[in-house]
Amino acid sequence: MDCLWITLADPDPATNGQLIYSEGLIGAARNAGAALCVVGLARTEKPDLPADQPGLAWRLGEEARRPRWRRALRTLPEAAQRGISRSMDRVLAAALAERAWDAIVFDSICAAWALPAVLDYQARQGGTAKLVYLAHNHEMTVARRIADAARGARRLYKEWDALKVRRLERRLMKRCNLVTANTPDDARTFTAEAAPTPVILVPPGYGGHRVAERTIDASMPRRAIIVGSFDWPPKRISLERFLAAAAPILAAAGIELQLVGETEPDYLASLRRRFPEVRFEGRVDDVRPHMANARLALVPDELGGFKLKGLDYVFNRLPILAMRIALPGMPLEDGVSVGLFDSHRALGEGVVALIDDFETLNRRQREASEACALRFDWPRIGRHLVDGIRGLERPRRRAPSAAPRSSTPSTRARPAAGR
Repeated sequence: MDCLWITLADPDPATNGQLIYSEGLIGAARNAGAALCVVGLARTEKPDLPADQPGLAWRLGEEARRPRWRRALRTLPEAAQRGISRSMDRVLAAALAERAWDAIVFDSICAAWALPAVLDYQARQGGTAKLVYLAHNHEMTVARRIADAARGARRLYKEWDALKVRRLERRLMKRCNLVTANTPDDARTFTAEAAPTPVILVPPGYGGHRVAERTIDASMPRRAIIVGSFDWPPKRISLERFLAAAAPILAAAGIELQLVGETEPDYLASLRRRFPEVRFEGRVDDVRPHMANARLALVPDELGGFKLKGLDYVFNRLPILAMRIALPGMPLEDGVSVGLFDSHRALGEGVVALIDDFETLNRRQREASEACALRFDWPRIGRHLVDGIRGLERPRRRAPSAAPRSSTPSTRARPAAGR
């Protein structure tokens, strides 16, 4: 199966959940027998482009930065605008012209900038490629929560963006032959909204380090840890609300709170000024020693969607405390293999109650590891996705509405735009 895979960007290095999910699925689909040509943005932090391999080719272009006022005037939501550039138009046109594709994948709503060109390609080719919307979230739900959390003029901007998200997500569901979701809740929502388009569940896999056994005891620091990237504004909002509510509680109890992960330097400096009692590590080369020296891990996110850091915690045997909405799609039971809370203050108080309860900490990390041990397997997930695409009835061939346009631009642009 020849598959044109349109994604946000070269996913290596995978510095956030979106890139981890995309990188895992690209590799899993290729290993399941699909031949992929991946279109996306180049990464400026890398000196070289990724090398083509058997069954995996890269076609990368350059990003064009635009001021917010110009982004607001576009009909696409912000999430789908990063791929809009002349460079990416050329890369996509050349990739579409390479062959008659069996399938074209839109890897998240971020790839939907390419939908008009793909539909034009379908018309010229007779509409025989299977179109797949690989959803990373039920984006309308996320956009609605972001708008509800905003204030003042920003609230108006986010309300407008949410309307654009709704229109685009519905168009993807209508135009694609298959929709995927990465949590059961999102799968149920898409099934209700996308009918009669089929929906399949494609959860993330886990290919990282697995700790075979761990015992948490008094020799470890009285430390809670949060691991993740904090460059997405909604995540920052959740983090800052948690810190404002819980950091004083933890400090008063003599508990150290440590944050580890990719964060812009200016934002990291502002957090250090606002919350001097919290230890901010920023980006590190290896997060495993930090997780090994914490007694428990936190997920303070107030948005839905699968949290890949939850898998890092489980397989590194860190017991988890989280907001009730924060870990959809993970087979964890409140009070048995995870602790779930309805407010950031309650989450902070939960840390204080649990930090020295070694029996409960160790029981929960064992229960969580056992619950997840046989799930989140990338090879199985890749086979499930590829089989789902192959099993689709091929769209009926239609007479082309326009003659194919020739395109001979370079498809291997050097990186020139930031992430």
